[in-house]
Amino acid sequence: MTGGTQGMGLAFAQRAATEGASVVIGARDKDRGEEVAAQIRNAGGNALFVPTDVTVEEEMARLVDSAVSEFGRLDGAFNNAGGGPMASVRDADSADWHRSLALNLTSVFYGLKYELPAIIASGGGAIVNNASVSGVKGDAAQAAYNASKHGVIGLTRSAALDVARSGVRVNALVTGLIDTPLWQNVVNQAPSTAERYLSVQPTGRAGTSDEVAALTTFLLSDEATFISGASIAIDGALTA
Repeated sequence: MTGGTQGMGLAFAQRAATEGASVVIGARDKDRGEEVAAQIRNAGGNALFVPTDVTVEEEMARLVDSAVSEFGRLDGAFNNAGGGPMASVRDADSADWHRSLALNLTSVFYGLKYELPAIIASGGGAIVNNASVSGVKGDAAQAAYNASKHGVIGLTRSAALDVARSGVRVNALVTGLIDTPLWQNVVNQAPSTAERYLSVQPTGRAGTSDEVAALTTFLLSDEATFISGASIAIDGALTA
């Protein structure tokens, strides 16, 4: 999985490990990644950290190879890394545009490119890609981010159709406002912006990383064997 050192990724890594999965975490922060993997192992789980820049194809290939080498197979993957600069179409510069697409969309392509053959070779499994409600609703202040997350939804559908007869399922999460370290930074540094986002939440609150982890775990499990190519909202009815 990518982006597993904090927020939704960390919650999923911890939950998957408690349910018996061997977890391989890819992220750029080596110290934090090693700490998370050690915490999981100390709690009785199996975990490996592989320093990974998800925007570099060779590093994503190495992440998948490391999982297969360490544990003998790959049964599932969570392409979760994302973020990047926020700006409107008129305000964003080309560097912001390319940086956001690389982090949010191209990274998922690299993941799928190497994860799909490995999972097929292991006899089948599932992949979950983390998209965003922004890729469905749009947001004037997040042009590149919106475009890249919308691309994740389309890429998920294409991948699901490509491997539909190969025993591999591919789905996307359409995540809404989730209480992560990134959200807490907004709350602390731009409270008026945080209030604006909360004011349109039908439930009046942000979701939790544990709630996202629960859905991700289900989609990767054998209880979801007829769900593929879906973009499943976990957003507190924001897009209902």
